[in-house]
Amino acid sequence: MKTSVVLVGAGAAAGCVGGEDEGNGSGNGDTGDGGNSETDENGTDDNGMENGDDGMENGDDNEMENGSDGESGDGSYTVTMEPVGTVEFDAVPEAWAANNGSWADMGVALGQAPPEAVYLAGRYHTKLYDEIPGVSVDGDAVESLWTSKLDPEQFLALGEEVDVLVMDPNFLVGRSDGIDENDIDRIESAGTPFFGNSSFSRGYEWHDYEYLSLYEAFEHMAELFQERERYKAFAALHEEFQANVADIVPPEDERPSVTIMWPQPAEAPEAFSPYLIDEGTSFKQWRDLGVEDAFATTDVEDFHAGRARIDYELLLQIDPDVLLIRGNEAKTAAEFRDTVLSFMESHNVASELTAVGNGDVYRGGPLYQGPITNMVLTERAASQVYGVEEELFDRQRVADIVNGEF
Repeated sequence: MKTSVVLVGAGAAAGCVGGEDEGNGSGNGDTGDGGNSETDENGTDDNGMENGDDGMENGDDNEMENGSDGESGDGSYTVTMEPVGTVEFDAVPEAWAANNGSWADMGVALGQAPPEAVYLAGRYHTKLYDEIPGVSVDGDAVESLWTSKLDPEQFLALGEEVDVLVMDPNFLVGRSDGIDENDIDRIESAGTPFFGNSSFSRGYEWHDYEYLSLYEAFEHMAELFQERERYKAFAALHEEFQANVADIVPPEDERPSVTIMWPQPAEAPEAFSPYLIDEGTSFKQWRDLGVEDAFATTDVEDFHAGRARIDYELLLQIDPDVLLIRGNEAKTAAEFRDTVLSFMESHNVASELTAVGNGDVYRGGPLYQGPITNMVLTERAASQVYGVEEELFDRQRVADIVNGEF
């Protein structure tokens, strides 16, 4: 089964810009989305750097009630999403590749086989599925598209194996010196369309089109895979989950101030790249829990805005209640305490921080979240900042939806 592009409403590579806002864009010395090549080859995210994905709202069911954008009597159908426009499929895709763990998790939630490949396999944290009975993904079986750079020939070869590339072509052009708009045209002309919107981050200058919330993106995926009922089941579960989360959030004056940062180096940090909590999905659990962003009232710039870097001296001036450290998701909570927190406790400046003294230094969550992993991570975050130990969502119900028993 192969697909064909009917219309590219916004241009398959609309508004593409080079990778100047992320360093050199090649991954050589760039700790942005391309990551550190040595880190990525090792399949971990401990030394890479990245901003979050996008916000969360329940998707509008209106489109879902009417099916996908268009269906014909021969079984073909069309789906639409900026910036790729409208894409026609002869049949539901069977094999696919994804940009990141957000889209990968959406596919799993919709009962699909995992993607053949993602941009950075080390940042698709499949161990989070251990929380869900009867749901698992072999992370070792998912190919990583990024090693030291992106290669158009790699995508052309991948296009022979998959039916759709669930990724924003602008992201590939904007984040790599190895792929340009002509390459995107070549890949699509070979018969495998792109279908994605790079909404995991709100920090890219080249992203001048609509951003999607988590559940808006999830709704588009449901249209792609023709899984409307599974989407609706998840949306209903998520609504209940949000109500449970709201019930455990304390009054505003009792909520902690937090900073979300990427450490350099990962286990013995001497400096950090700061993130301001925005509408990106990677911050969804922290927004839903109503924590105070300690950077928001300072002059500290978000990492994406200007490659900001801060040290312990500046952090001590801010002195947040809680430190949320990214880039260590491969570690267990105990391993994190024995490495990152232990290092800070013995550091002559870091040890003066209130959060370090109180032991309130935690893993800050991965960069990419989907409908399943977000619930797992939100529950973990509630335990970290509010000491909530109760389950906030029904794990068996998640498994039932994934497995088509709803």
